[in-house]
Amino acid sequence: MSDVLQVEGLCKSYPAFALKDVFFAVPQGAVMGFIGRNGAGKSTTLKLILGMVHPDSGRVFFQGRDVSASERYMKENIGVVLGGIDFYPKKKLCTITDVTRRFYANWDETKYQHYCKLFSLDSEKRVDQLSSGMRVKYLIALALSHNASLLILDEPTSGLDPVSRDELTTLFRSIVADGTRSILFSTHITSDLEKCASHITFIKDGQILHTGTVDSFRQSFAQHGNTLEEIIVSAERREYDEGAII
Repeated sequence: MSDVLQVEGLCKSYPAFALKDVFFAVPQGAVMGFIGRNGAGKSTTLKLILGMVHPDSGRVFFQGRDVSASERYMKENIGVVLGGIDFYPKKKLCTITDVTRRFYANWDETKYQHYCKLFSLDSEKRVDQLSSGMRVKYLIALALSHNASLLILDEPTSGLDPVSRDELTTLFRSIVADGTRSILFSTHITSDLEKCASHITFIKDGQILHTGTVDSFRQSFAQHGNTLEEIIVSAERREYDEGAII
């Protein structure tokens, strides 16, 4: 299985926080949960990957290309759903879509209509008429309609009701089912990992403590609980030597 995304030694220092030598890889066809407490460095890492923040050191490769030299290619082929970013609330979806499609040379209108139907999205509705879950589905529909091979999502299920979360985790599994697309999503909701993640990258205080399959994560922390929630809570409390990698 080849890697669609490779993160190699990312570092970024702020006055009160430092991201230290972050590394992991997202295999093609994987759903990778990116986990850690609030403030652990998840959002900073995602912004570094996407070029929204410049690293002090380290490199990111997407499909074998250095993203710093292939920004346009990356934006064409990665779909992004970030927390805190929203559309004009009074605009209709059809208006937003009409603007969005102009940015992508490989926009597929047939696919867009397919996902609108699949997600029960009404293009005549305004953004402020959508629930939080439907807004996430709309963003995913946009991403899939320009044939993104990697989806990067920052806390996509946060604040959603259990039914909406179940719908999204089921959707994640179906998106990667044919092995051509991958998902990297940050979350602090462990039940979502149980339902859809094939891989986990665990970050604490700006350092990666584990990256690999869900099974390897369980084995590494097997003595700390049975469920992923128990294991993660225990691992968060555990003290690690500086730079220790599990």
